Amino acid sequence: MQSILELRHLKTLQALKEAGNLMRAATLLNVTQSALSHQIKQLEDHHGAPLFERKSVPVRFTPAGERLLKLAESVLPQVANAERDLVRLQQGVAGQLRIAVECHTCFDWLMPSMDAFRRRWPEVDMDIVSGFQADPIGLLYDRRADIAIVADIDPGEDVDFHALFRFEIVALLAHDHPLADRPFLSAKDFATDTLITYPVPDDMLDVVRQVLKPAGIQTERRTTELTVAMLQLVASRRGIATLPIWAAQNYLNRDYVLAKRITPNGLTGRLYAACLPEVSEKSYLSEFIATTRETSYLNLPSVELL
Repeated sequence: MQSILELRHLKTLQALKEAGNLMRAATLLNVTQSALSHQIKQLEDHHGAPLFERKSVPVRFTPAGERLLKLAESVLPQVANAERDLVRLQQGVAGQLRIAVECHTCFDWLMPSMDAFRRRWPEVDMDIVSGFQADPIGLLYDRRADIAIVADIDPGEDVDFHALFRFEIVALLAHDHPLADRPFLSAKDFATDTLITYPVPDDMLDVVRQVLKPAGIQTERRTTELTVAMLQLVASRRGIATLPIWAAQNYLNRDYVLAKRITPNGLTGRLYAACLPEVSEKSYLSEFIATTRETSYLNLPSVELL
């Protein structure tokens, strides 16, 4: 029997295992769900056996699927390593990635992404530029950073922007807060309370830039460097904080505070990796972006790929 098995089939099965369902696997592979389903059906028809149970949540593989998945787990890392070795032979990999961030919550997803990338490219020297950076793109021009993590694209900057992901930002309230029974908070709900934030300018806060400022709402600010201090202030009724869901998840799991959507449709934040054009040409840059997107999508709540 002639085999139709290709690397893309193995990548599909691996993505299905990691993502847990067809929809998330399709997103991870940047293909449509129907295309992914068709690919799997073609493979099942050829081998005369289903590869996974269609109604299982999370996905559960059949013996045939498990055998191909075992093959994928063996072959795909070898292929990836060989491809990286070819790049090393052709271009060399001596280099560095110094990363500047403008958001305090970046470390919740950046550190796991850096760890995953370091396992694949141990020769690349990685570091985080010390401290919170109000102008991370300026560090690129000064050659003090190689990548800047930013929340918006500025077409006036002479840099390349690489999309990472988007996520929901929620309002955090004390259990006995007067707004605790609201299904969501609107701009005017912030007007009479204190907004507890990290010590950053207004234009770097999504809730100010996207919700409060357009509504003409000004609110009192109180700042702290630490997330735990922010949540303690919220729990003791000192004000309202806004954070990505992943940054507050541990506190929500312990029922320490309440989370509320901001506006009926929710407040969305975005993150991009910015770098100078010559850095975009580095052989390992594209893999750092891909590793960051994959790691964050699979491990953080409310993350969607851009």
